[in-house]
Amino acid sequence: MLFPDARAAVEAAAGDTPVHTAGYDVPAARAAARALAATLPREDVADVVDVEAGGVPCRLFRPADAAPGVVVHVHGGGFVFHDVEVHDAPARRLANRVGVAVLSVDYRLAPEHPYPAPVRDLDAVVGWLGSEAPTDLAGPAYAHGDSAGAQLALVTALRHPGRFAALALVYPFLDPAASAASHRTESSGLGAADVAWYWRQYAGDHPDLTDPDLAPLASDRLGTLPPTYVATAEHDPARDEGERLASLVAEAGVEVVATRWLGQPHGFWRHDRAYAAAEPLMVSVAAFLRSH
Repeated sequence: MLFPDARAAVEAAAGDTPVHTAGYDVPAARAAARALAATLPREDVADVVDVEAGGVPCRLFRPADAAPGVVVHVHGGGFVFHDVEVHDAPARRLANRVGVAVLSVDYRLAPEHPYPAPVRDLDAVVGWLGSEAPTDLAGPAYAHGDSAGAQLALVTALRHPGRFAALALVYPFLDPAASAASHRTESSGLGAADVAWYWRQYAGDHPDLTDPDLAPLASDRLGTLPPTYVATAEHDPARDEGERLASLVAEAGVEVVATRWLGQPHGFWRHDRAYAAAEPLMVSVAAFLRSH
């Protein structure tokens, strides 16, 4: 059962046009998300600057008295929506809670730029961190993402073993086949047709949906991951694939902390004003990253 605040948020969005509707206006939806995000309060941080990280636009948030290091934040949005503007407020909160700089990555979006464009963008950011980044970012690097961003953060960690000190994934979106049982039992705010639409936009014409860079549950390199935190939401169609990942990573010998957030739907982490659980999840992620 959804908790009351989560139920209210899901019901408030029930009248929105589904993304899988023929002729859905992706640019208009992106603009609406940016406009809404611009109205929300934002915490102060010591410094905010837009940077080019290996040719990829990013936004860097430095909290007061930041410790050395950086969290690479990869935003969610089904590979299609959102950007550093939409994630400005949660990136500030993350920086303040973790106490290190957060680099929010404005990777290219599908369907204009399907797989592997976002993967290549994250590769470029990792290269920049190792060669051209400001000296205050030297130190431990962490990868963090929500939803589709968690998939990209995971893929990036798998492609660059040993680069990150820890990995935090919030309700990761991992399986193009949507084969887990939760895709048939959970649909609060995100139905099966929506999930299929997002994967079609991202996978494009790629013929191999078992490619580990698309379907990281199929990777044979899960044992190379750093200590990993996986958060899932009880009423999320992607719940079971996230929990399957946690089990596979643990079996591969990696330190794993996995939490299921009861009464919550997919997407709650970003909306601290609508979901009471959003801030405790942020604090939990920050505590895990700080411990590494």
